[in-house]
Amino acid sequence: HVQLVESGGGSVQAGGSHRLSCKISPHGYLKFECVGWFRQAPGKEREGVALMYPGDGGPYYADSVKERFTISKDYSKHTVDLEMNNLGPEDTALYYCASPEDRMCTRGWWWLMTPQIGFWGQGTQVTVS
Repeated sequence: HVQLVESGGGSVQAGGSHRLSCKISPHGYLKFECVGWFRQAPGKEREGVALMYPGDGGPYYADSVKERFTISKDYSKHTVDLEMNNLGPEDTALYYCASPEDRMCTRGWWWLMTPQIGFWGQGTQVTVS
């Protein structure tokens, strides 16, 4: 049973940086190529912002976070991390870590994800002011 647990949310000043972590278990699942970060702001749809996928060209970053956010895996801590820089109020959202089922692991998997599909963490709130 795959479990994803986010941590690191909090309040951040505009222009600042912040780091989120997603603890993945079982540990071996961290090798899975498809994992990423989504976010949902009040009144808006959930969107994929930083996503890993197999093959060349990745990770995928949404235009709104490109060159500001970086997704990475830390095998020593068994986490998938999201480094966020130059944050603005528009980045305020509930951030989720998620991963699809194996059969969905391909480029673009994030477009197929819904809260009822795949594996999701409980979310961690980031507020930028």
